[in-house]
Amino acid sequence: MNPVGLAEKTVTTTRPNLVRLGRGVRLRTVGSGLMAESESGRLRRLAEELEECGLRLDRTHGVGPMLLEEIDQALRPPVHERRTPSSGTIVEPGSDPSRWASGTHLTITRGELGHQPLPAARRFADGLSSWLLRRVDNKNEWVVFDRPAGSERDLVVMARVFEATIVQRHPGGTVRIVGPSGVLRWEGTDWHHEPPVATWLNALTADSAEGDPDVLKAMLAFAVHDLGSLGIGALLVYRPHPEPGPPVEERLPEPPSLQVLQASHLAPLRHALAQIDGAAIFDGEGVLRQLGVRLVPSKASEQTVDAVGGTRHTSGLRYSYDDRLATVITVSEDGPVSVFRGGAMLGTSHDGTRSLEP
Repeated sequence: MNPVGLAEKTVTTTRPNLVRLGRGVRLRTVGSGLMAESESGRLRRLAEELEECGLRLDRTHGVGPMLLEEIDQALRPPVHERRTPSSGTIVEPGSDPSRWASGTHLTITRGELGHQPLPAARRFADGLSSWLLRRVDNKNEWVVFDRPAGSERDLVVMARVFEATIVQRHPGGTVRIVGPSGVLRWEGTDWHHEPPVATWLNALTADSAEGDPDVLKAMLAFAVHDLGSLGIGALLVYRPHPEPGPPVEERLPEPPSLQVLQASHLAPLRHALAQIDGAAIFDGEGVLRQLGVRLVPSKASEQTVDAVGGTRHTSGLRYSYDDRLATVITVSEDGPVSVFRGGAMLGTSHDGTRSLEP
C-alpha cells in the first residue's frame, strides 16, 4: 500500500482542459479548481498509516500538524533538474539548549529564522550538517553542526538530547522519523518500525548471569542503527562468560580487538561485517574475539529446535540452544532484528513492532 499517494494518478473528467502534473504535484483542471487529491485528505491518510506503524499524531492540535507537515515534505520533496534534495527538521525540542553541544559532542551554531518562509528555509537544511528547527510557537531556528550527523545512530542521539522528534530525508532516499517511539523508516515501499533499544533491555537483563547490560544495550543499538538501518545482515554472539563455547568453524584470521562500547570502533566493525558471512563473537566486555565463524549446530539442537526464517536465523537460534548463556542477535538484510537465548526467541521487530515474551 502506498501511504502517501506517491504514485501518479489519472483523473477522468469531461472537461477538455485537464492538466496532468507529475508525482508530488496536485492535479487539477485549469479554471475549474477541481482537486484530484486534497492536501487534507493526503495528510489524513498519512497520519492513519503512521498510526498503524506505531506513531500516533493529533492532526488538529499541538505538535501533530507541524510534525505531519514535515513528514509529508520529506516524502514528497521538490525535484530540481532530476535531483531530489535531502532534508532534516528537529521538531519541538524540549530540553535546555545549553545541553545540546555536550550531549551530542557537536559544535552547534544557532540562528533565528526570522520571517523567511518555510519552503525557502528548507533549501538550506540538508539533514546532515544543517537543520531546520521548528517550534509550535513559530520561534524557528537554523541549527548547523561542525560535522555531518546524519546516520541513524546520530539521529537517535539527537532525538534523546534535544528531547525532540527528528524528521530526515537522507541523501540515499530513506525517510526517518526518530523520537520517543523509536525509529520509523520509509524506503520507498512501506514503513518499518524499530522500537527504542531500551524497551528490549528488561527482558534481556533480568538475570546478572546474562551479562553486562551496557554491553547488551550497545550491541542492540549497533545491530538496529548501524547494521539494520543500512541493510547489513549479521549474526552477533555475546558470550558473557570465559568458558569455552560450542565448537565453531573458524574461517578468518583473528580480528582486531574492537569494542562495541567504543564509538570509534563501530565504523570498522560495520565495514567488516558488510563484507563477510558467518558470525561475530564478542566476550563479556563486548570485545570482538572471532569473526566470520560458522556456527556448527549440535545434533540435539537440530532435533529440538525447528528452523525459523532463513539460514542466518536458524543458525543463531540453534546456537543459542547449545550455548545457553549466550545472547544471539540476528540482523536481517531488510533491517529487522531478532534476539535469541536458550533456544528461544526473546524478541523480534520482524513485523515492525517489538514482540517480547514474558
